Amino acid sequence: MDQKIIDKAKQWLTGNYDEKTKKEVQYLLDNNYKELENAFYQNLEFGTGGLRGVIGVGTNKMNIYTVGMATQGFANYIKKAFPNEHIKVAVIHDCRIRSRLFAETTAKIFAANGFTVYLSKELRPTPELSFAIRHLGCKAGVNITASHNPAKYNGYKAYWSDGCQLVPPHDNSVIDEVNKIASIDDVKWKGNESNIILWDEEIDKPYIDAIKGLSLQPEIIQKQKDLKIVFTSIHGTGIKLVPRVLKEFGFTNVHVVEEQAEISGEFPSLRKPGVAAIPEQDYTETEWLNKIHEVTGSPNPEKESAMKLAIEKGKALQADIIMATDPDGDRVGIVVKNSQGDYVILNGNQTGTLLVQYLIQAWKAKGKLQGKEFVVKTIVTTELITEICKAYDVEMFDVLTGFKYIGEKILELEGKKQFIGGGEESFGYLAGDFVRDKDAVIACAMIAEAAAVAKNEGKSLYDVLVDTYATYGLYKEDLISIEKEGKEGKEAIDAMMQNYRKNPPKELNGSPVICIKDYKQQIEIDCVAQSQKPIALPASNVLQFFAQDGSKVTVRPSGTEPLIKFYFGVKTEVSGADSLAAAEEVLKSKISGLKVSLGI
Repeated sequence: MDQKIIDKAKQWLTGNYDEKTKKEVQYLLDNNYKELENAFYQNLEFGTGGLRGVIGVGTNKMNIYTVGMATQGFANYIKKAFPNEHIKVAVIHDCRIRSRLFAETTAKIFAANGFTVYLSKELRPTPELSFAIRHLGCKAGVNITASHNPAKYNGYKAYWSDGCQLVPPHDNSVIDEVNKIASIDDVKWKGNESNIILWDEEIDKPYIDAIKGLSLQPEIIQKQKDLKIVFTSIHGTGIKLVPRVLKEFGFTNVHVVEEQAEISGEFPSLRKPGVAAIPEQDYTETEWLNKIHEVTGSPNPEKESAMKLAIEKGKALQADIIMATDPDGDRVGIVVKNSQGDYVILNGNQTGTLLVQYLIQAWKAKGKLQGKEFVVKTIVTTELITEICKAYDVEMFDVLTGFKYIGEKILELEGKKQFIGGGEESFGYLAGDFVRDKDAVIACAMIAEAAAVAKNEGKSLYDVLVDTYATYGLYKEDLISIEKEGKEGKEAIDAMMQNYRKNPPKELNGSPVICIKDYKQQIEIDCVAQSQKPIALPASNVLQFFAQDGSKVTVRPSGTEPLIKFYFGVKTEVSGADSLAAAEEVLKSKISGLKVSLGI
């Protein structure tokens, strides 16, 4: 064991830490060097999106002390950015273990710094924070959430006055201020608690009213109000608003998956079969969280295991559409019946395509397309959205991965052009511009409206998707995420990216690589002409390889999770439902070949 790590841990035995924390640190020193190393080998990095990590004691874990130091640094920057102004901030949280504690800790520190703090009375979806910041005229906001990460994680998302997550120059400036907080003794822990204002309906109602204003064809919803919808919040925040918004839109046949309506960061419905609840009092915090992690599946609507109960209920009811939101309510997974009558989970690109296409078509039908409208997607999201925008002469912008860049583009064009909608392949979407983050509450409402319009035409959303492929071509994407936890994992991911830069593939599945985009170096390399040109996007640790046959591969480490992600995209022509299965098999084989070419 590195002596520096031991010395760092021992500082937590003598500093102004609570006795429970000191006891846990001592236990790790005496019994578990591996966990001690993971807890103290580095400081939990405050990145451009905030914090995210495993809950527990230590400088590299999510606890009241790392949250407190981050909040003090953030508060210091806010005060510098708005000198001599009265500062208001908003704070919310999700269902996660320790989320309420971390949210209250954050609120108290902001209050101690003299801010007026609007703290939600209980958990609320991430996008409602974005709305609340702008609605209340706040300078900043914080959401305590680990999004769709496993149960032992939590996180801290920082937002600016525009309702968007931090972007340059604020992101790096906040990081600098957070890094200046050298000790928990630098944190203002107490004072001015009367500055904390609790809210619920005061924000809920105007937010829901704004969402209702997005409805484009309410007259068709009235005709199809009995559209059979199954919804699950997977124990998270979606249960607070999604069923209510669907009802407000006019849908009368919404069925909630009751087993997953219970609010819980332990995600009881996702435990392995036969595994009972694990009593926290019987273990140390580290042991308890590890045991929960071992027996609990991921609360991610991208995964079939998280959707299992909803799909079962949907089959039993013969639902028209099944929806699932992740724990913090910013991502949505959709399940529909295919041509054979089987329920299938749409991937993020398919759902994004259906939503954007519906929005554009409905805008056109209502005479709302005036030539100044635009759509935004990320560089790893399907190019099918690009083709749809071209067909309707709607401007489309590509931005870096991360919804904050979509929000940044909306702000940049505010007052000049009109945002229709957009999204990213990782199940995050947005319509309208009163929220500046991905919004599963909005997405559920608008996708349900799209399903009602399709049903009114005698179709399902799957039928609409097949028609889209017949018009523009079959686009197929795949994603592999390789998890690399801890210090060794971070080093392994760094080594993989370094190797791809030094030794890029010369071919992909037998097709020559003709273009390489290195977003970290901000250069695009033409491999045929042996030339380079700059990329006009911010620097980001992302690599893209383009093959002569149109295949595309993107490699990027996650900014919020211990993962390296590989995105694959291929395309072919189809004539309709009859040729779809054969074409998909061809593309599936093509993607398998791409994976071999990348050595994964």
